[in-house]
Amino acid sequence: MGKNIKLVSESVLLRPYHPDDAVCVFEASRESVAEAGIWMPWCHADYSMEESSNWIKTCGEAWDKASAYEFAIVDSQNGRYFGGCGLNHIDSTNRIANLGYWVRSSLTRRGLATAAAVLLARFGLAELHLNRIEIVAAVGNRASQHVAEKAGAKREGILRNRILINGTAHDAVIFSFIPQDLALNIDR
Repeated sequence: MGKNIKLVSESVLLRPYHPDDAVCVFEASRESVAEAGIWMPWCHADYSMEESSNWIKTCGEAWDKASAYEFAIVDSQNGRYFGGCGLNHIDSTNRIANLGYWVRSSLTRRGLATAAAVLLARFGLAELHLNRIEIVAAVGNRASQHVAEKAGAKREGILRNRILINGTAHDAVIFSFIPQDLALNIDR
């Protein structure tokens, strides 16, 4: 899959990361430590430009190997960086992937993560021909669960001790998209 892909809705544009995004990722991450860091350990108070640059490099390598597809979420009009989303933990044998997302703290509760999740689910199901896309969110992460619900993912249940956050096991809610869910409304 080429890296010149763009997924667009009225509110967001998803595009693969490029090296110039390191500063935007760094700034958005540092802004979001208090809220996002609870659920995403990589988003910590000492997050550095080097970590940001290395992560973007890793994204490109994973894309080339078709092991993950990470996208910058940007304003569809002016390109302002909102956050990130991706399909990762790809199981090519069973054609399953995990879908993750985050939006910088100053721009949450505006439907941006929901729009990104819908675009990414469509991409995964229609273009990558995945059979299933999962969203796994800690039971306490109501914001992430709300995004999954608004995007039209089906809540399937609670998985005990499913995710580790800062060395502590947490129960998680699992949501899914399957090909029959393709009739999704992008701007809910």
